[in-house]
Amino acid sequence: MVSDYIDKFVIFGNGKSIKKIDKGKYPIYGANGIIGWSEDYNYSNVIAIGRVGSTGTVTKISGKCWLSDNTISVKNRDNSHFDYIYYLLKSKDLNRLSIGSTQPLITQGILKNIKHDFHNLHEQKAIANILSSLDDKIETNIKINKNLEELAQTLYRRWFVDFEFPNENGEPYRSSGGEMVESDFGPIPKEWRLSNLLEIADYMNGIAVKKYAADEGEISIPVLKIKELGVGNVTVDSDRCNLSVPEKYIIKKGDLIFSWSGTLLVDFWTGSKSVLNQHLFKVSSKKYPRWFYYYWTKYHLEKFQNIAKSMATTMGHIKREDLSKSLVVIPVNNHLEQGSIILESIIDEILKLRIQNNKLSKLRDELLPKLMNGEIEVPIEE
Repeated sequence: MVSDYIDKFVIFGNGKSIKKIDKGKYPIYGANGIIGWSEDYNYSNVIAIGRVGSTGTVTKISGKCWLSDNTISVKNRDNSHFDYIYYLLKSKDLNRLSIGSTQPLITQGILKNIKHDFHNLHEQKAIANILSSLDDKIETNIKINKNLEELAQTLYRRWFVDFEFPNENGEPYRSSGGEMVESDFGPIPKEWRLSNLLEIADYMNGIAVKKYAADEGEISIPVLKIKELGVGNVTVDSDRCNLSVPEKYIIKKGDLIFSWSGTLLVDFWTGSKSVLNQHLFKVSSKKYPRWFYYYWTKYHLEKFQNIAKSMATTMGHIKREDLSKSLVVIPVNNHLEQGSIILESIIDEILKLRIQNNKLSKLRDELLPKLMNGEIEVPIEE
């Protein structure tokens, strides 16, 4: 290993501003990811670092793109491996190197002063292969889950919103002349009935966690807030509670969570055991399967988001009254059971892959510093 400054192994550059960001085949990257599309590009196969605002964000980009002036570009030299440099930058807490308080900023000069014990090129490739194989598996699982979710959404809407479930002849019910009756929802199958979200599921609000705040060094449980729900797991920065929190507020893998304030979203939790914060609902039911209340809650989500946005407050939200006004169509038992056979199995597979991704991400994050500092030696191909 050779200790040296990073600019001996990479070439830094600055992105450029661009006006048209609404169309095109090339993604435009800002400090924190894609911000639009362009018909032109200024980089190909590059690493982008957030320069202003979201400083220190490291993104590996395959293919052509446009890097905006809020980014710094990184290209590897001949003495370094592209993926190794990417993981090296990920292993550094670049955000702490930023300057300025009102508008955090990171510069090429700051980055060039990063010093590291660099592996030789063969070792760099071996390290990169180990880490990228984990990321590739994570990405594959994400793509599989995206397809599974789209499949489940399509089936749910076709059977339980458009009422095109197969009749006794295997034909779509509604379009083949199945008997419909008028309702506040619109025409629904004759033997089905109307209900609402509050009648099909229990929406339990979280708890004010401040009075259960853990003291330093005390055995504790992380707190699930809107931020954690958005990223899919708790982090080292998550608040923590002591063990006196009532059991009903403890959230486990597979629980359905609905944030009804701020950023409104609904998702199954697959992260660590956590305490449910206020402004979040745990959604459950003793009468109906989880796919049923999940997809019906999701069906009304855009409406809920619009309600929250329309409020003249900094923290838009919905009320229980909005849940009671959100209609649901309940099928006869045999159609509910038929839906469960397919949709429950899809949800099981989605949750399994997401839990696997959490484990893979944890393994990658644990290996990353140890591989980079030489604590773990890697086998080199002859």
